[in-house]
Order: sequence, then C-alpha cells, then structure tokens
Amino acid sequence: MSWGRSIAEYELARSLPRRWVHSEGVAARAETLAEIVGERAALIRSAAILHDVGYAPRLAVTGFHPLDGARFLRDEHRVDERVTRLVANHSFALLEAEERGLREVLEAEFPLLEDQLLVDALVYCDMTTTPDGEPTSARERVAEIVGRYGAESIVGRFIRRAEPEIHAAVTRVEAAMRNAQPR
Repeated sequence: MSWGRSIAEYELARSLPRRWVHSEGVAARAETLAEIVGERAALIRSAAILHDVGYAPRLAVTGFHPLDGARFLRDEHRVDERVTRLVANHSFALLEAEERGLREVLEAEFPLLEDQLLVDALVYCDMTTTPDGEPTSARERVAEIVGRYGAESIVGRFIRRAEPEIHAAVTRVEAAMRNAQPR
C-alpha cells in the first residue's frame, strides 16, 4: 500500500489536509478488516487510502470526486482495475452520480465491483470514520455529512438516499467481523 499512500499524500496532504487525515483514518479502519477480506486485504487498504484522491484540486475535472479520482488512478497510475472500481463506486457513489447526471458515465467506465464484501468493506471504512480520521458510527457520520453540506444539497440528497444501504453494508461487515472472531 505504500504506493497508494504516497499518491494520496502527495495529492491531498498539503492542499486538503483534513481530507488527508480522513483518508488516513479510513485506511486505518481497513487494516482491521484483513481477517475478513483475506488475500484481498491489499486491495481494500489501497482503495481506502485512495478513495478521496479525486478531491485534489488538480484532479477535480468533473467535480465528482469518485469519478475524477478513479480516472486519475487509471490513466496516470495504471492502478489495478479492482481498486479503481472501488474508488469510483465507494459509499454508493452511483446514487450521487445520478444526482449529478453522471450515472451512465460512471457505470460505463467503472462498473460496480461484484465482490460485495469488498464493496461493503470500503463503505464500512469510509462511513465509520469522521472527517478528522476518528472512528464513529455510520448514523453519526451520515448526520455529519448532511449537516456539513445541507439537506437539500446534491450531497445531502444523495447521502439520505444512500443511508439505508450504508447501514446495511456496515451491518454486514460488523457481522462478518463477529463471525471471524475465535469463540
């Protein structure tokens, strides 16, 4: 993951330090999931540290960070397709893409990964980490996002639509973690 950390740090640390701290927190959460994702642990760690790279000012072409980040990772760094697809679709980005009129573009360029556990794992990591990189509950995280962007903003509308799916994904990951623990 050092290559992913280097990319994310270069793009975010100076220009968007809070976004960088959040990304570091999301990556720390990903470390806790190694047991349930097995040999795919490196994929989730890479996607976690890189998930918000599209916010970097120099990469913000469409203004939709999942798409901008995934395109950057694919085109400039030739990152593994599974990682770019996770970044492009993290935390139910298809719903936000729909709000922005970009759903067809996102689906065509970066189809949703069929590995539900990896998709859920990245949702869990992102939606249980505060903007300051600290652990939180998904419910508190959704409320924080709505509060920061406003309920009627594109992000506010999207996150409220995605909320049931976010909670379901987090619940599935938490169940997998409980089942993986020795009894």
